[in-house]
Amino acid sequence: MISKKILITGGAGFIGSHVVRLFVNKYPDYEIVNLDKLTYAGNLENLRDIEKNPNYRFIKGDIVDAPSMLKLFNEENFDGVIHLAAESHVDRSLENPNEFVMTNIIGTVNLLQAALKSWGNDPSKRFYHISTDEVYGSIDGGLFTEHTSIDPQSPYSSSKAGSDHFVKAFHNSYKLPVLISRCSNNYGPNHFPEKLIPLMINNILENKQLPVYGKGENIRDWLYVEDHASAIDAIFHKGKTGEVYNIGGNNEWRNIDLVNFLCSLMDKKLDRAEGTSAKLITYVKDRPGHDLRYAIDSSKLQNDLGWSPSLTFEVGLERTVDWYLNNKEWLSHVTSGQYKEYYTQMYNKR
Repeated sequence: MISKKILITGGAGFIGSHVVRLFVNKYPDYEIVNLDKLTYAGNLENLRDIEKNPNYRFIKGDIVDAPSMLKLFNEENFDGVIHLAAESHVDRSLENPNEFVMTNIIGTVNLLQAALKSWGNDPSKRFYHISTDEVYGSIDGGLFTEHTSIDPQSPYSSSKAGSDHFVKAFHNSYKLPVLISRCSNNYGPNHFPEKLIPLMINNILENKQLPVYGKGENIRDWLYVEDHASAIDAIFHKGKTGEVYNIGGNNEWRNIDLVNFLCSLMDKKLDRAEGTSAKLITYVKDRPGHDLRYAIDSSKLQNDLGWSPSLTFEVGLERTVDWYLNNKEWLSHVTSGQYKEYYTQMYNKR
């Protein structure tokens, strides 16, 4: 018997697929509806192992389409929303900021309006918006807390900050029951190879240059994606309505140190001489508005909800490398675009 129906937007993407899988497997009494537009980063091959589960459904849809979102909420009567759908790559936002405004701001407002019309201010419902630590901007010393001022520096982070403000506004103005979390950089299996770690793994495999922005001195806090999924689970079920929760790994690395560590690890895995992959490192012109350091204080989440990361970075990174080495066909499909054929095969021809 189904006890709750949960909409997860962006559930075919990197983080979303891990969240969908966790909820489908952990909560067999929940019906999980995965809504995804299936852009370049949305890949249904990420969910092959659960696609036939009786408590899982996929719907192809675009959150920018307001009428279809209203129709969906009217027809489905969701008990909760976990909103992960977003354009998320900073470099792409510099090339096309309008697309980020449409998806990240307009799309989020469309979902908020649909939820409000469907739920009113019913406190039993939950609209959970997943954001990013990038909305805080850069920090020289100390850590970002939930009370740190918003100071986005890129079109991407500005669009996410705008969506955060709308989520809070719907809570303050209409009493819509909302939650927000802001997470540090994720890594792990199924990551589309445009982000730093999967890009480096793929380029090392193909003996291509490893582009590092500036001098590689930018610092990021890294969190294994399955730890992020478990944090989302905890916040969705136990978080206090109207609150913001930071999610971090307490795991800061300079980009160049991370790339060198990854090169050494890949050399061992590929039986190459130490230093072989590091020779591929190439420094490129820094991107505009590149924040120097992100650092998250997740003590509120750990103290209030009992969550903590399960893996050290070294263990998580080795697990990630092993996954890519054991799933070269997946990597080949996403870099060639073949994963799009999987959707056609599985859904359009049914």
